[in-house]
Amino acid sequence: FSEFNPKPIASASISQVHKAKLKNGSWVAVKVQRPKVKDIMESDITIMFHLARLLEKHVPEIRKYKPIGIVNEFAEWTRKELDFKQEANNAKRFYANFKGSKTVKIPKVYDAYTTSDVLVLEYIDAVEISNVEDIRKRGLDLHRIVQNGLDAVLTQVFEHGFFHADPHPGNILVLKNNVVSFVDFGIVGYFSDALKEKAVELFIGIVDQDAEKIAEV
Repeated sequence: FSEFNPKPIASASISQVHKAKLKNGSWVAVKVQRPKVKDIMESDITIMFHLARLLEKHVPEIRKYKPIGIVNEFAEWTRKELDFKQEANNAKRFYANFKGSKTVKIPKVYDAYTTSDVLVLEYIDAVEISNVEDIRKRGLDLHRIVQNGLDAVLTQVFEHGFFHADPHPGNILVLKNNVVSFVDFGIVGYFSDALKEKAVELFIGIVDQDAEKIAEV
């Protein structure tokens, strides 16, 4: 990097993001994993498994909630989220899916600088979707932003079958021209063709207020 701001522009439990500039002049967002976070998380997961086993063994009324299964799922997704190469692959898939879109912007991945602990993405100069005051100051159209965001989510689920599964306000940004951008691709979801079909049927049943159809689906 020719420039690297040591003060993070975003911070979370497992990593923080810094603004930097590559030697070719491109501005980038550098997601850096916190030191020893993998060891800390593995220790926490071991403790959670121990507690889940105790609950299933000694508290019969909790068994139906399958605490060990819940911890298993948490462990699986946490380990995926701690591998930034996996996140880079997710980001590249989103980038390909929305290539050419006039309403959705996905940051480009810089593979040459990305490892399992460091993820380098194109820097998105934008405002968080929850910052309504700033959005209005920039003269953007809130109604159009909401529509673009909803269209993007429905496209991910029903067309691509591959969707952003951690869509809190910090992960959804707004650019000029009411373009919506998604960031942080550590947790994603999948919809098979069969599941997409069922979801559409369910949606139609809700719109038609057809309780029998909803129950059947």
